[in-house]
Amino acid sequence: MSQKVAVLGTGKIGEALLSGMLRGGWPAADLLVTARRADRAEELRARYGVTPVTNAEAAKTADTLILTVKPQDMGALLDELAPHVPADRLVISGAAGITTASLEERLTAGVPVVRVMTNTPALVDEAMSVISAGSHATADHLAHAEEIFGSVGKTLRVPESQQDACTALSGSGPAYFFYLVEAMTDAGILLGLPRDKAHDLIVQSAIGAATMLRDSGEHPVKLRENVTSPAGTTISAIRELENHGVRAALIAALEAARDRSRELAAGTKD
Repeated sequence: MSQKVAVLGTGKIGEALLSGMLRGGWPAADLLVTARRADRAEELRARYGVTPVTNAEAAKTADTLILTVKPQDMGALLDELAPHVPADRLVISGAAGITTASLEERLTAGVPVVRVMTNTPALVDEAMSVISAGSHATADHLAHAEEIFGSVGKTLRVPESQQDACTALSGSGPAYFFYLVEAMTDAGILLGLPRDKAHDLIVQSAIGAATMLRDSGEHPVKLRENVTSPAGTTISAIRELENHGVRAALIAALEAARDRSRELAAGTKD
């Protein structure tokens, strides 16, 4: 933890990571931040005691650079960084769809690059961060990335060829659950419940179901079957879900998210 780490483009995810690192024991003096606006940089300094710098200064002084900008902003950031990043820096990219090979092409030869896809539960230390090595990244580099992102949740190493699929499942995944809760809340209102009570019922059910999935070791089919009595209420609901093609729609949605991740990697904006 004695190495300097710079978070570049410190938005919500970058700030969540910064906060988690501080709770995990990183000294504020070893953490640098960059932000697009000067007032945002000063806000981070006041809140966390970290040091705001320019992107070029971060590249020159930090041992690890964490790029948390959006995919469409990565090209401009790399143009700014490339002349200042020596070969002994570790570059960690959190941009969806941007391959380590494309980053390596824009940086000094031999710079180790690690690709990470995290998600918004980093804001509550329950992130799922998926980590892949570029061609110059070593086991030590991966372990360092795991140490950083482990401060805000769970980490998993995968081959980079699986990153687009992981983006579809876990990177975008929280939005699917929020969407489902929104729909179920509307259903609760339709069934006569006040919105706040419907919300509380659904959220606690979601927390309980997720905890059972994580801790029981049971397959989700088994857990579902345990709730599904013959000729009961649950099977009636599941029949309607199947009749409306919900399973097929989810598969199609995740395929669309994966395809969009690939489009972002290719530089497609629209």
